[in-house]
Amino acid sequence: MNRTILITGAGTGIGRDAAFALASRGHRVFATVHDEAQAEALRTECERRRQPLEVFKLDVTSARDRERLRPLALDVLINNAAIGDSGSLAEVDVDRIRRTFEVNVFATLELTQLALQGMIARQRGTVLFVSSLAGRVPVPFLMPYSMTKFALSAAGAALRAEMDQLRRNVQVALIEPGAFHTGFNQSMTARKYEWMGRQSYFSARVAQMQAKEARVFGLVEAASTRSIVARIVTASEARRPRLRYVAPWIQGAMIRLARMLGA
Repeated sequence: MNRTILITGAGTGIGRDAAFALASRGHRVFATVHDEAQAEALRTECERRRQPLEVFKLDVTSARDRERLRPLALDVLINNAAIGDSGSLAEVDVDRIRRTFEVNVFATLELTQLALQGMIARQRGTVLFVSSLAGRVPVPFLMPYSMTKFALSAAGAALRAEMDQLRRNVQVALIEPGAFHTGFNQSMTARKYEWMGRQSYFSARVAQMQAKEARVFGLVEAASTRSIVARIVTASEARRPRLRYVAPWIQGAMIRLARMLGA
């Protein structure tokens, strides 16, 4: 059955690839992006691919933009929009953490509540939260981002239990990507070096940290988003999706092993 789906953060990476994959399967896809420049770029990509997406600006932190959901009878909301930040919790400006929570958690929840009003009234619908494997195991210097994903995963699991008690056939699931080569990880980890100077506790380790990050990403990042996009498609189309969908599977297995070992 074809569904009406809205995905946030569809301008690049996993969000964009998932939007095109869902449209190719016959679903009506609202692909929303942060600003008009991204919207124009995505419309151009639609023309190039000859694939229909209904593209518009939706800054999840804007109450006015969020209201654009109200008239849409959505079958699926995919909360994919997110920002990333990094740095040691011992010294990072807390306002940077606050901003990341505002986008990744608070605005996402406000958007979800708006979509749920229609879903609960129609007694059907699915909400997907794109969290992260970084929301399962603490990652040093990545916690400004990782904490938001811990929070989002907890919120999604709890909301699923609440909707089950409501018995209105509203489904909730978590999408937990590992590391993919979309450029997001590199941009996020580089942000701490914008402010880490000689006054930083870790100033003497900056070169070592940068080299380690480049080495780790080179080893673990999946070159294609195909595996996680397939999980998003499966969860979007399922009548009763599982709680968690993880890809790449090997990264998920490594995280489970790390937790078993007490990491």
